Amino acid sequence: MHIPDGLLHPAVIAATGVVSAGGLSLALKKTRESLDDTTVPTVGIMAAFLFVAQMLQFPAGPGVSGHLLGGALSAILLGPWTASLVLGTVLIIQCFVFQDGGLLALGANIFNMAFVGVFSAYMCYVFLKTLFPAERAGGIAVFIATFVSVIMASAAAGIELGVSGVFQMKAGFLMIVGVHIPIGIAEALITFLVVSFVLKTCPEYFTFLRKKPV
Repeated sequence: MHIPDGLLHPAVIAATGVVSAGGLSLALKKTRESLDDTTVPTVGIMAAFLFVAQMLQFPAGPGVSGHLLGGALSAILLGPWTASLVLGTVLIIQCFVFQDGGLLALGANIFNMAFVGVFSAYMCYVFLKTLFPAERAGGIAVFIATFVSVIMASAAAGIELGVSGVFQMKAGFLMIVGVHIPIGIAEALITFLVVSFVLKTCPEYFTFLRKKPV
């Protein structure tokens, strides 16, 4: 999912860079307005968890590996704006410290994972919770929203690479999305287990999870 340098067209780099910079600025403003004594340490814990979790690779097919994106998990537990800020910060650190993803492609990687992944997960989760308000449907909403977030983030990356001429649009797009189907299923299961654990053990530390989605 981390796009390296040398693949994206300059126009794609510029467009995603501007959108990501503006999005992170707005996410910072929104997060500052919602922070309190309870959420500050929670945000730090989530950032540390995602940083470590993204380092762990799991097989997704022959010669292909994937890692937890964390967009859905952070969006469901912290809310979309805080989640975008947290994930964007993690991606910036990974880029500069571990060279995970290209510097020029950083805007695209943040856009794909911290915004497309986060907000697609959140909107899907809210819709499903509204459609199936029963408490037991919460787990189904988490699972589906997580899977959708991974597919949408990979689709955004596929479009950017296709527009940049890296591959023929249709074939390359289907290849990238197809590779991320097993990754999405694995992440959906992990996210479901983590959210279930949080609900049973320490929901008081994730105040957004107890609020009615808006």
